[in-house]
Amino acid sequence: MKHRNTIQRSMVYEAVNRLKSHATASEIYDVIASEHPSVSQGTVYRNLNQLAEEGVIRKILMPGGADRYDHRCHEHYHARCLCCGRLFDIEMDYIADLEKAIKDAHGFSISGHDILFNGICPGCQHRPQADHE
Repeated sequence: MKHRNTIQRSMVYEAVNRLKSHATASEIYDVIASEHPSVSQGTVYRNLNQLAEEGVIRKILMPGGADRYDHRCHEHYHARCLCCGRLFDIEMDYIADLEKAIKDAHGFSISGHDILFNGICPGCQHRPQADHE
């Protein structure tokens, strides 16, 4: 279903593109609300989901945490810092046919994949060791 291109929708899209930080819906709402206090949280969340469904932005499902929104829509991988929680793009070739190599014993029909690497980002690596624990 095609959605209208409303002012609110444009604001949400522009905020995601401006942040370029794999922001959560809450972070995106905060940016928009600081400039346009009359925009509701529900409007921002609804437009984020519509934009992601249409492939205009990318929704990254985060196990155990808030989903993130990415301005880069092409298939690529991410790494999450275990200290600060930030998400980073991984520059490597996307393995498009990885699904063909999967031997599934549970009857799944695999349609795609997301790989999330975990580690410590360069900024957190330079902090005192106690912060890593």
